Amino acid sequence: MDAFLFILMVAALSGMIFFAVLAFVKGKENRLRNFAKSGGFLFALLALSMIFGSTGDDSAWETILLILILAALAGMVVFVVLAFVKGKGTRGRNFAKSGGFLFAFVVLAVILGSIAEEAPVAEEAAVEASAEEKEAEEEAQKEKEEQEAKEAEEQAQKEKEEQEAKEAEEQAQKEKEEQEAKEAEEQAQKEKEEQEAKEAEEQAQKEKEEQEAKEAEEQAQKEKEEQEAKEAEEQAQKEKEEQEAKEAEENSVTGSQEQAVRTAQNYLDYTAFSKTGLIDQLEYEGFSTEDATYAVENITVDWREQAVIAAQNYIDYTAFSRQGLIDQLVFEGYSTEDATHAVENITVDWREQAVIAAQNYLDYTSFSRQGLIDQLVFEGYSTEDATYAAGQVGL
Repeated sequence: MDAFLFILMVAALSGMIFFAVLAFVKGKENRLRNFAKSGGFLFALLALSMIFGSTGDDSAWETILLILILAALAGMVVFVVLAFVKGKGTRGRNFAKSGGFLFAFVVLAVILGSIAEEAPVAEEAAVEASAEEKEAEEEAQKEKEEQEAKEAEEQAQKEKEEQEAKEAEEQAQKEKEEQEAKEAEEQAQKEKEEQEAKEAEEQAQKEKEEQEAKEAEEQAQKEKEEQEAKEAEEQAQKEKEEQEAKEAEENSVTGSQEQAVRTAQNYLDYTAFSKTGLIDQLEYEGFSTEDATYAVENITVDWREQAVIAAQNYIDYTAFSRQGLIDQLVFEGYSTEDATHAVENITVDWREQAVIAAQNYLDYTSFSRQGLIDQLVFEGYSTEDATYAAGQVGL
């Protein structure tokens, strides 16, 4: 930009000088117009000089003044030359004009000299201002660094405090968790001890009940044995009397009675019968009631043993509850005592019988769990055995 302005200033100066020279060379008729053109270039030169000066420093003003000095020098030389060339009529006027340019030359030279003298002072002031500015800048930089250091220290302090607060919080949380874990462990230990004490108490109670049950069972067994001994004695007496009656009747035995006796014995050798059941079987075979009764009363047989054999046969064939088997034997003609004796003297697992019965029911029809349990209880199984059986068959 400065170079462009400088070129324009040189062009304006050249135009001003050119038209000033033409004003004197071309004659009076074009002089005014050439002076006007030269003045226009002078105005352009001054305007460009002001613009150039406003954008530059003192060296720019020095350059402008130097150009003006050169222009004044050129004008002075031109008018001196014209004073000798144009003749004596215009010589004085040309010398006057040359003197004006000389005056302008001197004035511009003085101004340029004053600027040159002020330049070192301004430069020193600029250096001092630059130094002060640099010092102020360094001071500002120092304050900025101190401020940043202070802020960094405060930030570090803040982070330290936050870290300490966080660690304190974590420590408190850790202690709280440890305390809770300790309390939970103590609670678990307390519950364990209470559970063990409760189990020990229940075990003692159970052992006590078992002992009482065992004693009651032993007492019942003792009473049962005494009862059986009494019944055996009565049975032996009864059999003795029957034997005596039989021997008394043997003298009057008929052929059909003998046949009935042999048939009855054959049936007993084949399977078990109750007394009434055997009489009914003989009657079914065609014997009279008298002959059938005679035969049954004149054979050697232990009806209680027959009840045991029949009970075992039923168990081998299908599942029964204890009460159900007793009822079945009574239905077959055995006495309640013989049926009960038989059920108590066979090898059987009533719980297993309940499982078999439950499976038989499910093979026949569908049941709910409770429905199956109720059916088994109805059949004479205990609630415990019925519940166990329902679980074993998958309900």
